[in-house]
Amino acid sequence: MKPSRSEFISIRGLQTHVRHWGDETAPILVMVHGWMDVSASFQFVVDCLQKEWHVIAPDWRGFGLTETPKTDTYWFPEYLADLDAILEHYQPDVPVNLLGHSMGGNVASIYAGVRPERISKLINLEGFGMPLTHPKQAPGRYRKWLDELRTTPTMRIYASQTEVAGRLQKTNPRLSDERAAFLSQHWARENAQGQWEILGDPAHKNSSPLLYRVEEIMACWQKITAPVLWVEANDTDVWRWMGPKEEARVEINKRIAFIPVVQTEMIMDAGHMLHHDQPEILAKLVEDFLLN
Repeated sequence: MKPSRSEFISIRGLQTHVRHWGDETAPILVMVHGWMDVSASFQFVVDCLQKEWHVIAPDWRGFGLTETPKTDTYWFPEYLADLDAILEHYQPDVPVNLLGHSMGGNVASIYAGVRPERISKLINLEGFGMPLTHPKQAPGRYRKWLDELRTTPTMRIYASQTEVAGRLQKTNPRLSDERAAFLSQHWARENAQGQWEILGDPAHKNSSPLLYRVEEIMACWQKITAPVLWVEANDTDVWRWMGPKEEARVEINKRIAFIPVVQTEMIMDAGHMLHHDQPEILAKLVEDFLLN
């Protein structure tokens, strides 16, 4: 495995963990992870990159080794502001190559439309966005949020690192024992009692009271000026939250059409965690896109 190094920087008042791979003088490639994930998740893709890159991958607030804010609700625009500050810290004067997976793909795509001058090329890995919402859902959504705030959310505790690895493989059966063992040591940590705790703030599990307004998101996507590589997995489980497969497919295609310059790719024999399942194929797609 290619070695990584950790750095902690202050981003908007939080000690933020940033993982680096490669020579600091090499071209920068920023990678941002998804919900309930960590920066080390990109290790396998980084291992497969053929060119020398300086890969910069932060842990989002409340995930991994980044500090947890004192909040009971995570507001999505906070991720945009954090990304803006991170890019300003590492490459303030030159547009960056940016890759995001799942939630990170959503953040990256919105950001690329809000600050198009800051992005050279954008890679969206399964960052489909959230299901369509309607105004009539608002009362129920606010009520659900208020109800959830009455109790303190918790994360499951695991007896061992092996149990953590097993949990990762239950979610993704394609994950080998070796890769699951590697991820488990970054996805969780051992506490003083010898148990393993997930490195994610339980407050992330609370619902957002705000509806996902697709029209607003698409208005941002429409402003993207960078070329975009859109990558999906053929065996994705996105349908769990996007709705019936046929209807969701139509909706996803409508959203892709808002991106001015986009190349779409499908990776076979892969699920939503395609960077774990087929890192060699993904790395080749990424480098071909960035270098051509």
